[in-house]
Amino acid sequence: MHLAAHFPGVNSTTVWTDPRSRSQIEFSSFEHLARTAERGRFDFFFLAEGLRLREHRGRIHDLDVVGRPESITLLNALAAVTDRLGLAATVNATFNEPYELARRLATLDHLSAGRAAWNVVTSSDAFTGENFRRGGYLDRADRYTRAAEFVATARELWDSWSPDGNPRPFAHRGRHFDIAGEFTVPRSPQGHPVVIQAGDSDEGREFAASSADVIFTRHGTLDAGRAFYADTKRRLAKYGREPSELKIMPGVSYVLGDTAADAEERAAVIREQQVSPQNAILALEQIWGRDLSSYDPDGPLPEIDPDPGSDVAQGRVRVADPAAVAAKWRALSQQKGLSIRQTVIETTARQSFIGTPDAVAAELHEFVRTDAADGFILVPHLTPGGLDDFVGRVVPLLQERGVFRTEYTGPTLRSHLGLAEPVWKG
Repeated sequence: MHLAAHFPGVNSTTVWTDPRSRSQIEFSSFEHLARTAERGRFDFFFLAEGLRLREHRGRIHDLDVVGRPESITLLNALAAVTDRLGLAATVNATFNEPYELARRLATLDHLSAGRAAWNVVTSSDAFTGENFRRGGYLDRADRYTRAAEFVATARELWDSWSPDGNPRPFAHRGRHFDIAGEFTVPRSPQGHPVVIQAGDSDEGREFAASSADVIFTRHGTLDAGRAFYADTKRRLAKYGREPSELKIMPGVSYVLGDTAADAEERAAVIREQQVSPQNAILALEQIWGRDLSSYDPDGPLPEIDPDPGSDVAQGRVRVADPAAVAAKWRALSQQKGLSIRQTVIETTARQSFIGTPDAVAAELHEFVRTDAADGFILVPHLTPGGLDDFVGRVVPLLQERGVFRTEYTGPTLRSHLGLAEPVWKG
């Protein structure tokens, strides 16, 4: 089983109002979570990315945390205070250039002695693009073709130095990039940093099957996980790859308790914290696309329909069919007699694993044993201490079961994940 730690970010999973939560900017927060993950012998520490502050109704979205620092800079600092933990940075393939990013990632791999990873994400929306000179220039249909060429180009750059330390000129001529010259950073300890791909779409699965070492998914149920696992692993053969060459790691949350009832009670309290009355109205407005501030969070859902052309919330993943979501919410609300806030809690704030440490360890093992996942990226609801209980109470049980390492056996992230160093193609 592989385990990674996600530093909580700008989402309703994180309970920033909890007095135990600290800064999302100060280095001590990142250091605490990273050191905890390394104490638990986790594979890697995972950072998301935010290229523009999210807005809601034309104002900065301030109901959860706003802003986060640049990932690679932060991971370079964490490399100095950790020894074995992998360090994964989310970096967009739409608003960067291969030469510069390949250079920064190779540098992180050198500074960390082989622990760097790149989570490749794509974005083509004009809202994010307004922070860059190109704006929203990239057609949505092209974002994965650019990302695939971006990754291939980065690999050409990493291979432009031979394993024995000799540089060679490179030249890439493609649809999106036309560059030539000499790369400034020698081949790094892992050859290539580990490549992670985040996304569940058909295009994302194909991209992961062709180019990624790890795929970050969102499947929290056993059946959904098995279906995704079988479909994605099947696609690897088309690219001459073995199933073991791509690790599938869903992002999951958890709540622990001394008994099952205790854990359920804690989970209910956390869901109430995650969806405050204000957050309930905000979630409603993001679906309906209208100003619903006059509605009572403890009252019924609006009878009016969503505005299909609204841009009330910017910087979030778009809801594909707001009318369908609204219909589903209304049906659930009527069936169970739920208020606005209760409906939002029921539909958006769910924990993946709830139970005693022994029950959670058994359930995690079941996912891996039955090919629903190769491991998990854990998303705690508290920053930075949300991983403490898991490492203290669940990791030892996984180790007793013999399904998780008791010590690191190699120095690099590739060795943690059981991935071979890429063959040099100079």
